[in-house]
Amino acid sequence: MNNQLQINITTLINLFIIPGVINAVSASSLIIDDRTSGTYRSNLGTEWQLITDQVMGGISKGELTLDNYKSRNCLRLRGDVTTENNGGFVQIALPLSEQDDFDATDYRGVELEVAGNNESYNIHIRTSGLWFPWQSYRFIFQATTEWKIQRFPFAKIKPYKTNKRFQQHRLMRIGLVGIGRDFQADLCVASVKLYKK
Repeated sequence: MNNQLQINITTLINLFIIPGVINAVSASSLIIDDRTSGTYRSNLGTEWQLITDQVMGGISKGELTLDNYKSRNCLRLRGDVTTENNGGFVQIALPLSEQDDFDATDYRGVELEVAGNNESYNIHIRTSGLWFPWQSYRFIFQATTEWKIQRFPFAKIKPYKTNKRFQQHRLMRIGLVGIGRDFQADLCVASVKLYKK
């Protein structure tokens, strides 16, 4: 086989076959963040940020770092959560779009791969239909010391301080939160996805 023919065959494989495989794999899920960036940037191009109750006068302290826990690259949220001064949360939050609402209509829920310190944490999802910063739609999960994949179907999401129906086509932000009690938060996140099946 001459070199030109071999190059053309390789090009065809790369253009058609490999993308087909990738599309088949990703058809059942959308990777929001798999920690391949090596930065605070997600696969969507948006960046994770740390938010604590200090924005409303609380005194909880937290930090967001890039880490490696049990051979997995991860984001790590650590913090001292205290309910003093009407506070009580530390959070890492990711905008799902730079501009418009994020349409998750085609997906059934959120999938996390997480580990932690055997404490319970929240997922808070905000939509563009919510007006006040304390409103959200929530799940609760336990972060064990071993890596675990957990799924949270949108059909079971709980509204918090809102009567508005959850609208999957109007997502704005997802947050992972240590909240509501005095404790030491330590949560590692290796991946965040939306799943179909």
